[in-house]
Amino acid sequence: MTFDEIKKYLTVLDGPVEKLEFIMDLGNTLQPVPSNAKCYEVAGCASFVQICQSEDRFYAKADSALVRGIMAVFIAMVDGKSVQQIKEMNLADEFGALNLQLGAGRTNGVNSVIRFFENL
Repeated sequence: MTFDEIKKYLTVLDGPVEKLEFIMDLGNTLQPVPSNAKCYEVAGCASFVQICQSEDRFYAKADSALVRGIMAVFIAMVDGKSVQQIKEMNLADEFGALNLQLGAGRTNGVNSVIRFFENL
């Protein structure tokens, strides 16, 4: 699912619970990490999170359904883009526009993921 499709789908959902359920379901769409990918643990997340890269493709691993879903959103945002294109994006605004009701712990993790991509 593309990031534009994710944004569009979230606009038709009624409330925060339905949005978070959709995000958790997105976690099931994460592609398996290829053996040649370089993986990096994201510090600052309450859950275990790794972002992996193989050429211009990104992958993610996480130990919670919600975090896997959040990572699926970020992967949809950046996958297939060059490092320069990613650095030119405003990931915080793009993710914030989704209006997800995340707790403080998850928000810290989101900020850590954004910093990871900004520092590629």
